[in-house]
Amino acid sequence: MLQWEKLGKIFDPRDHRDHPWMREFAQSPSTLIFDDFVRVYFCARPAPDAMGQYVSYIAFIDLDRKNLSRVLRVCDKPVLELGGYGTFDEFGTNPVSVIPYGNQIRAYYAGWTRCESVRFNAAIGIAVSSNNGETFERIGEGPVMSYTPHEPFLLGSPRVRRFNGTWYLWYAAGTHWIKSPSRTEPIIKIRMATSSDGLNWQRDGVNQIEDRLGEEECQAGADVIERAGRFHMFFSYRQSQDYKGKDGGYRIGYAVSDDLVNWKRNDELAGMDVSAEGWDSEMANYGHVFSLDGETYMIYQGNEMGRTGIGLARLQNCPDWFKP
Repeated sequence: MLQWEKLGKIFDPRDHRDHPWMREFAQSPSTLIFDDFVRVYFCARPAPDAMGQYVSYIAFIDLDRKNLSRVLRVCDKPVLELGGYGTFDEFGTNPVSVIPYGNQIRAYYAGWTRCESVRFNAAIGIAVSSNNGETFERIGEGPVMSYTPHEPFLLGSPRVRRFNGTWYLWYAAGTHWIKSPSRTEPIIKIRMATSSDGLNWQRDGVNQIEDRLGEEECQAGADVIERAGRFHMFFSYRQSQDYKGKDGGYRIGYAVSDDLVNWKRNDELAGMDVSAEGWDSEMANYGHVFSLDGETYMIYQGNEMGRTGIGLARLQNCPDWFKP
């Protein structure tokens, strides 16, 4: 089993009242490594409107590379504006995954649109930065991955990687909606798509991870790295209902694969759970694993689906099956 030392919360948007568009939530952290700092992208929200509706923006903070608990900078404005009337991302850009490519940086994100019978729908878009990730521009007004006859519901939570020249995109696909006493809820499963250019994607349409909590388990945020000649996935899973608190809330799971197609789930090996008290005592989720200066870190969101901020953990052991 992996053993992580929690280094504490590193950012809480509620501490930055001079950024009203970043009033709360720091969701789906994703990192870029620079010479002197580590840039962490995440998704934040202003206060809800009079109808209780949220929007979501992509933001970033810069952490001191020599002391990741020290925030050097908080961005002044969203790196990508919301889409225009009627577009797939009119009401939100969340979650996000960033990856450098040539002299650019690509951001893969889920765009929200509001619905009537269900609460929202989502599709996956791409934006590109040519100024080291300070700002991004869409490659077009529409998504690069949207609904199909075989995936008719929402697509979200993109996480992108490149292995051996091939692009891999793990995402959450809605299989159906259920109606709880208070509202509708989507059932989402992790699926994968591949591409030769990161723009045109071929989907396999197969659920990647077996269920542990029953057929209506929800899964998202699959983060994959290569270690010891194998592929390791850290993902988030929860109950489909009553998941806003500790009992049914998100946890971090783990799976391993030799071919990026067939995955064996063993959540106990993840080594990451909620704390006994504090900001991540109810949820630890949407973990993103990265290597830096000989160490391995996981940055993740905490309680209330990241409402209270993001924290950092450092790997304390490195078993043979997880060595770089």
